[in-house]
Amino acid sequence: MINSRLNLEPVDRVKTISPEDFLEKYVKPQKPVVIEQLTHEWPAYEQWSLSYFKEIAGEVEVPLYDNRHVSAKNKVNQPHAKMKMKDYVDLLKTKSTNYRIFLFNLMNEVPELQKHYTMPNLGLKFLKKLPFLFFGAENSTVFMHYDIDFSNILHFHFEGKKRCIIYPPSETKFLYKVPNALISLNEINFNDPDLEKFPALTLAKGYEAYLEHGEALYMPEGYWHSMTYLTPGFSMSLRTLPRGAKNLSKAIYNLTIMRSFENIMRKLKGDDWINYKNKLAYRQQQKRFQKESHRK
Repeated sequence: MINSRLNLEPVDRVKTISPEDFLEKYVKPQKPVVIEQLTHEWPAYEQWSLSYFKEIAGEVEVPLYDNRHVSAKNKVNQPHAKMKMKDYVDLLKTKSTNYRIFLFNLMNEVPELQKHYTMPNLGLKFLKKLPFLFFGAENSTVFMHYDIDFSNILHFHFEGKKRCIIYPPSETKFLYKVPNALISLNEINFNDPDLEKFPALTLAKGYEAYLEHGEALYMPEGYWHSMTYLTPGFSMSLRTLPRGAKNLSKAIYNLTIMRSFENIMRKLKGDDWINYKNKLAYRQQQKRFQKESHRK
């Protein structure tokens, strides 16, 4: 169910855009945009579907993630299960499931797929070796987070429809960020948030976009995002390195020191560490909300 009472405005939409306009209007000011027809000349636009992936990659074993709360039992980004692609597609089409494919480079397993798309001419240099794929069933949701590497991201959706809630880094102070992590509190449902329990969310100013087959969402560096599959479907993300030294240094820190420290603390302290961080995040956010409210 989607019953959002958050402070969201629609993301800008364009059919096509020149590299010059894309850089000036969206990359430099770090503003999101949906490009509706960027994929229309790709073979993927006509060929890619769940059935096609079942046919071409059916025997590939894929990592699966669900909506369970963060646990010390799992390392950062450790999958919760594995399944052959053909069985997973059948699951998406016939049953309700929370299992999602997350950050999977299927092109390494099926190189033929690399011929189905070209790097967009938008004035950014996308990393050719990191075309990640994401799959989900109807109503499955990706928790609110931002990417560890602070990339600029082009997120292409295929088959069906998807809802995207995104926030710029400036709104981090209102999103109940968990310390030493890249996520909001797991218990927050951004499609139907409990604003009495999490009132700071009312102060966050974000964006909302609905993606259909072939449409691409540009998300600037460090943007928070939560995705909900309104129908079974899948997406592909292309990414660039951070454009500035500040975010590049943050990415290096996240990928090395923060991730390693987190895995060590989970091993040493177990779920006590996770619970401590969640309680701390809530207390800190409530204090900040009270402070902001008094200013107004």
